Amino acid sequence: MDRLTWYVFRQALMVTLSVGVIFSAAVWLLQSLRLVDLIVNRGLSIGLFLYLAVLILPRFVDVVLPIAVFTAIVFIYAKLIAESELVVMRASGMSQWALAKPALMVGAAGMVTLYVMAFYFLPASNRAFKDLQFEIRNKFATALIQEGVFNTLSDTLMVYVRQRDSKGDLLGLLIENTSDKDKPITITAERGALVDTPEGPRILMVNGTRQQFDHLTGKLSSLSFKSYTLDLSEMQNAPTLRDRQPDELYLGELLDNLNNQALVVELNMRLAGPLTALSMAAIPILCLLPGEFNRRGQARRILIAIATALAIEIVDVGLTNLARSTLTVIPLIYVNAIGPFILVLWMCWRSAAGRPPVAFLARRAAP
Repeated sequence: MDRLTWYVFRQALMVTLSVGVIFSAAVWLLQSLRLVDLIVNRGLSIGLFLYLAVLILPRFVDVVLPIAVFTAIVFIYAKLIAESELVVMRASGMSQWALAKPALMVGAAGMVTLYVMAFYFLPASNRAFKDLQFEIRNKFATALIQEGVFNTLSDTLMVYVRQRDSKGDLLGLLIENTSDKDKPITITAERGALVDTPEGPRILMVNGTRQQFDHLTGKLSSLSFKSYTLDLSEMQNAPTLRDRQPDELYLGELLDNLNNQALVVELNMRLAGPLTALSMAAIPILCLLPGEFNRRGQARRILIAIATALAIEIVDVGLTNLARSTLTVIPLIYVNAIGPFILVLWMCWRSAAGRPPVAFLARRAAP
């Protein structure tokens, strides 16, 4: 790699990393706020919250990285043009391919990163996140009691809690237990706490009343207590298995189930998606490199590059949704993903063959 190529590549790579980190962090923080409810209202630990937040990070990196590549290439090449560095590079004898090479190298690095994410980190994080989410909703359902809400923990058990104190204790409990429909039980207590024991989860309560109404005899029995324990071991009978979703399956598992249309679509999304990073690097090359130098700036060409990138993303979403109903559009997903890169190679070939470079998308932006 010569010095000029390394110079442009290093700048583009640094900007890509910076933009990627900033965008990913911003989206991650916004989405992580949705998990705060698990701490504030449902009593889960901060450690568990942070673990869940980390598990959702790869899916944002997968979306943000192609955008970061595009933003970096547009910024760096527009800067090179504005400061006349690109003119000097051309005057020194650099070909179209040599000028495009640093951008394509950054796109290739993004593509490789996305393939690693698609083949391992994304399914692994999605699987771990959904497994933990399933476990919280079922096995740990007793820990998900919200304040001021009638929480239905099972078909026969309802729990209301006025609030939680700073220690996590439950204040103002109302419990309705209809496991025996002929003798429903209503319990009220000033304070309580959820605990896990070897025999199963329990609610420990103090200073309350237990009332049981016998529908057969019409009698109401009442018992005041200083301490009382409610057995919630039936909550352990929640389902322990669930079906894996397509985004949780590894590449080998997808290849083993090619008779399933949803999994075929998922497989092709994994294979075609990372190619977008290469195309996002190629679009600015198509728009900014061809054509004459314009001292008044590159605003029109940059806008066309942005519009083209946006159009490719919209078409990709449309084709992906359409592929779920008909697999015949899957080849179009690859064409849309790799098309700009093929055009860059053709542009460089024309230039190397002595033909005048074609302005492609930039032609429309010519002053």
